Amino acid sequence: MVLCMSVLGLALAAMAFGSATRPERTTPTAHVQPGAAQAAQTRFFVDPTPGRVPIEALLLEIENHVRLEQAAAESFVEFPTKAMLHSKTTSTFVN
Repeated sequence: MVLCMSVLGLALAAMAFGSATRPERTTPTAHVQPGAAQAAQTRFFVDPTPGRVPIEALLLEIENHVRLEQAAAESFVEFPTKAMLHSKTTSTFVN
């Protein structure tokens, strides 16, 4: 009984995987509007006109993060405790 249920579950999982990875089938349409092709190519979560961040701002954020991490490491070297080892820095980046 367990073997039969395992085979059935494997078959269902294989069918679900196959349908999820199969390429999408498209049907030809009679008339295609010029803007429809461009709208179909945009992604769901992607903004078509992303805002650009200057490289200087990114470098400044990274330098600030490195300074904060170095200060945290130096304070741990001076006074090593278990609480200091697991404490978070004030950096905006996730540790």
